[in-house]
Amino acid sequence: MIEAPVRNVLDVVTEFLASDPTDEELLAYMFPDELQDRVHYLLDRNGEDELTGDERRELDDFMRANRMMTTLKINRELRLKGLKP
Repeated sequence: MIEAPVRNVLDVVTEFLASDPTDEELLAYMFPDELQDRVHYLLDRNGEDELTGDERRELDDFMRANRMMTTLKINRELRLKGLKP
């Protein structure tokens, strides 16, 4: 079992965004290895229908954080290409 990280994904993403990343840093951002390992573990357990309630909420947080970062990256790419103000 991969233990839940000390800091949750929303804390990690918030800390990253608060650091005022450059365009390049934002576009290259990936969850730290410990969080990537954790989300893979949760996805595996979800596929086996074995998530606890806390794990379900944690996985939901990962999904929300991933959607938010994907949206930020797309908007930044469009702005850099001059396709969005």
